[in-house]
Amino acid sequence: MNSVGEECNDMKKTYDSCFNAWFSHKFLRGQHDDQMCADLFLKYQQCVKNAMKQQNISIEDVQHFQLGTEEEKKAPPKK
Repeated sequence: MNSVGEECNDMKKTYDSCFNAWFSHKFLRGQHDDQMCADLFLKYQQCVKNAMKQQNISIEDVQHFQLGTEEEKKAPPKK
């Protein structure tokens, strides 16, 4: 799956690769220190935040849980 911002896709792939390596080679073997990919995650996260801002997507809209609720059936508010 691509990132919300096209300019973030390469960062996402790099982070995903790092995370998958950490998960399979460290986490599943009892090493739970997650700092291996932390810098990559922070850079990717900042890119996503910037892309969301450029596309007028608010973090509140993304974090708001709607699945299975009556609110899910309503049309999104006009901006």
